[in-house]
Amino acid sequence: MYGNIRSRDFLPELTFSASRSSGAGGQNVNKVNTKVELRFDIANSSILTEDEKSRLLAKLAKRLTQDGTLIIVSQTERTQLKNKAQCLLKFYELLESSLTVQKKRKPTKPTLASKVKKMEAKKHQSERKATRRSIDY
Repeated sequence: MYGNIRSRDFLPELTFSASRSSGAGGQNVNKVNTKVELRFDIANSSILTEDEKSRLLAKLAKRLTQDGTLIIVSQTERTQLKNKAQCLLKFYELLESSLTVQKKRKPTKPTLASKVKKMEAKKHQSERKATRRSIDY
């Protein structure tokens, strides 16, 4: 319905910033800005349609800032370039999963075989519990 998200070029609308990572990594962490932060303003995007914007704003509400900006952070890799690639990968996966429309579940009725199997299991359980009872003399 929404087409292939990866075929669209979002790069002009994405903002990247780098900072120092936290955690283990020795001297490299202390002196190199490898942590990358990707920012995407959904409401002001010219690439997305109005329907896609409203869907993303609803689905990603907990991940957005108050002004509707999506922030994705990556600091797992040792280089800024790899973290930037990780951010882009996360971004596209998040958009694809959020814009995918799930099929409505069609409720089905249990089959005769499943009903029989359920009754057999109940009978078996009942017999097992009946043998635990104390015998009155």
